[in-house]
Amino acid sequence: MKIKLFNLIVGLTIFIITISVSYSHSDHYKNFNKIEMDVYRNGKIIGFSNYEFKYKKNILEVMNNTEFEVKVLGVILFSIKSMSKEKYVNNQLVQFNSSTLQNDKNKFVNLTFDKKLENFKVVGSSYKGVADKNNIIGNWWNHEILKSNTQISPLSGSIKEQKVTFISKEVINIGNEDIEVKHFKLVSTDKNLEEDKKLNFDIWYSEEKNIIFKVEYNRLGKWEYIVKNYQ
Repeated sequence: MKIKLFNLIVGLTIFIITISVSYSHSDHYKNFNKIEMDVYRNGKIIGFSNYEFKYKKNILEVMNNTEFEVKVLGVILFSIKSMSKEKYVNNQLVQFNSSTLQNDKNKFVNLTFDKKLENFKVVGSSYKGVADKNNIIGNWWNHEILKSNTQISPLSGSIKEQKVTFISKEVINIGNEDIEVKHFKLVSTDKNLEEDKKLNFDIWYSEEKNIIFKVEYNRLGKWEYIVKNYQ
């Protein structure tokens, strides 16, 4: 049970920690200071994923700090502590660095944009090579995730494929505020992936506020990322 739960959560966490595209439309976020999200499992808060924004002229920097742990019968089965930084110049992602402690295992990503070749050079704990400049970095602050078909793991640098489908317009309540949102479904397109590594997320996005307010999935429990504060 412990090993199975660990494998299932690891596959999902590689995606969930952190989703942003190489073209972030950074001017959309120039008035943001932070977005703070609580992480829930089965209705209980188990951690957080917070984003801090710094914008100056044509440069946007986004810092993420994510921490949570999963306990069963008082025993810690899985824990994550991760920090990352994205840098965009004229809306183009030019650098991404992350450091993650997953249980007692260290993971990392160091990515740079090659202007001459117009692609990314990736040095990660599970992938080293090049990647198309249209790839994304896995973070929930950037609504462009809903337009992308590929992503780079913020933990290890691996590249995955995805499909996003619009479901419906809805109204959800966040912090006693009713918010008009669009509901999307994000799933893996690689049929060869093992079941515990396939992506299957519901995402609620507000066009008016330009924020992904909620992310939800079910895998050995109900998981939710919900915005608790933004400014």
